[in-house]
Amino acid sequence: MLQKQLKKYISSELMSKEQTAPSSMPLYQEEKEYIEKYELLSNDVTLIEIDPTTRFLEAYIERCDKETEETLSKESFVFLEHPIDYLQKHKNEFLYFESNWLELIGVDAISFEVNDVFGTYDVMVGLKLQKKFGSSLKENLRKDLHGDEARFELIFNQGDGLWDLNFALNFVNGFKEEMSLEEAYRLIYRFLFKLVERTEEGSMDVN
Repeated sequence: MLQKQLKKYISSELMSKEQTAPSSMPLYQEEKEYIEKYELLSNDVTLIEIDPTTRFLEAYIERCDKETEETLSKESFVFLEHPIDYLQKHKNEFLYFESNWLELIGVDAISFEVNDVFGTYDVMVGLKLQKKFGSSLKENLRKDLHGDEARFELIFNQGDGLWDLNFALNFVNGFKEEMSLEEAYRLIYRFLFKLVERTEEGSMDVN
């Protein structure tokens, strides 16, 4: 799925530059690493890494009430400058987040909140991976989440054909209590990108 989506992205980028044969292609770190690893582009094209802080400029963000799921406010990218502990100070809220980049990794949206019981920063997504990837997904989640209290919930939603995944960001490598919301979303994206990559790789089904 990931390789298919990236090939589609590359094709779209090349078509948009079809008037002149592109000698370079700007990419974010995760996509650049993947394309180099699987040699998805010819050596004639130089890959240029983009400033990661610009990835989610176009994101759609809502602050929502946990109890009613009602939208409290729609926010711009500037809102992501808040420290992550915004969620600790507003435990009645969760953040709903959409971005075009999430399509690449098979995610529609990210819900992000503080867990009322454990006080952890919980991430909830629906992951578009086939049911057959279940054991590989669980194995990679166990490897990738660190700490004695690391936990996750993974259930296949037969109706939607999605994996409902809930995990605590606190146990992801790179997590810091003082990070901004923007940094947190970039860490979530990288974690999910690598999770999907390794899951598909482990199942020998990257085409």
